[in-house]
Amino acid sequence: MTTQNNATEKSIQFVDRLRTEAAQPTDPVSTEAPTKETQIIAIYGKGGIGKSFTLANLSYMMAQQGKKVLLIGCDPKSDTTSLLFGGRACPTIIETSSKKKLAGEAVSIGDVCFKRDGVYAMELGGPEVGRGCGGRGIIHGFELLEKLGFHEWGFDYVLLDFLGDVVCGGFGLPIARDMCQKVIVVASNDLQSLYVANNVCSAVEYFRKLGGNVGVAGMVINRDDGTGEAANFATHVGIPVLSTIPANEDIRRKSASYEIIGRPDSTWGPMFAELAENVATSQPIRPNPMSQDELLGLFAASAVGRDVVLEPATQFDMCGKTDTSKPTLEVVYDEV
Repeated sequence: MTTQNNATEKSIQFVDRLRTEAAQPTDPVSTEAPTKETQIIAIYGKGGIGKSFTLANLSYMMAQQGKKVLLIGCDPKSDTTSLLFGGRACPTIIETSSKKKLAGEAVSIGDVCFKRDGVYAMELGGPEVGRGCGGRGIIHGFELLEKLGFHEWGFDYVLLDFLGDVVCGGFGLPIARDMCQKVIVVASNDLQSLYVANNVCSAVEYFRKLGGNVGVAGMVINRDDGTGEAANFATHVGIPVLSTIPANEDIRRKSASYEIIGRPDSTWGPMFAELAENVATSQPIRPNPMSQDELLGLFAASAVGRDVVLEPATQFDMCGKTDTSKPTLEVVYDEV
């Protein structure tokens, strides 16, 4: 009994210590320039919103400006580097690692990292449907990168392409483990992509409260149609808009044919040159995530269904028959 009491007392003391630590105020996000020589930047957004398009052109422009850039695709679809390599599939780290392991061989840099016009790129990859956890694949991929010397590589920028609408732990790795200095969100003027952007801001704020140091450096608005919801969102959460990429047929057509438009001599070159400058100089900010109602408030009521009234279902709705009261089988004893 004494042993049990001691264990209970230690458990109470541990909980009290955690509560005391949690109640301590957190330091504000630093507004100083990053002190690390390499800027590691995680880019998040809803699947299909244009992260890979943005990153391929951004990384290409940075390389043309004389920067040494590494682009790492962290999406199970393994399509981050497709535009950069003209539509060609890049061997993934997870797939290559599995093949090499079966052959009793070690993975080398040349097996998983490829380059084009000064941009270095690789894909982590992920399991096929029903054959594993994508988040676990991300963790395994970074473990392998660390064995290959990730922390000793000499790049000016490392850009990480992450899905923002997958909530399992592996996809939050850069934020949870302080693997990057700052986060950039890609969104458009639609509720779903802004919901994801808000979720990412919430994750940053959550880990800041736990002692993390990652901040949100800003937003890239892709396929902008001029309605303004994404810009309003950025204002509400307190982050800058780093670039606004218009919904343009020329951009869509060239992207669909795997053509890089982030070239200095391209029509769209100045836009990506400005984005590269803003990404380089933007500072990590502690965002103020919006509530669901506040997020819905960015849109007209007719667009998001705020006029809809929730009507409770009945037993007849569920079973097709009237709800009948059945007598209880509980035995009630008279008081003595």
